[in-house]
Amino acid sequence: MSLESGKKFQSMVELWEYLPRHEREIVDVLRQIILENLPNTCCEKLAYNIPVYYGKKRICMIWPSSVPCGGVKSGVMLGFSQGHKLKDLDNYLMHGTNKRVFYRIYHTAEEINERAIVKLLKEAIKTDG
Repeated sequence: MSLESGKKFQSMVELWEYLPRHEREIVDVLRQIILENLPNTCCEKLAYNIPVYYGKKRICMIWPSSVPCGGVKSGVMLGFSQGHKLKDLDNYLMHGTNKRVFYRIYHTAEEINERAIVKLLKEAIKTDG
């Protein structure tokens, strides 16, 4: 399945229908973890054709590899926009070439460590102010 140049998803449903089944499962698990742990003052929006979570600033994003321009070759990336500010004492996130965004790429839903994500998400929310 290929995403046409310039196509923009109008809803999460459109994105969901576009994603291959294995990415859909990972995105679903990550979204649930994030939505269950974000305060009511935060929101989910589609930006760059992916789910992005905002407080006062961008907190994190979920980038499936089938959505172009994310630099993700396979799997689904969970990226923290201000990852460089997180302590990440468990060294859960990877530090790529981007100086700010730190991330983790998942190839199966079983790889997802909810405890680690919740811990990082809470820290990211504190740095959002």
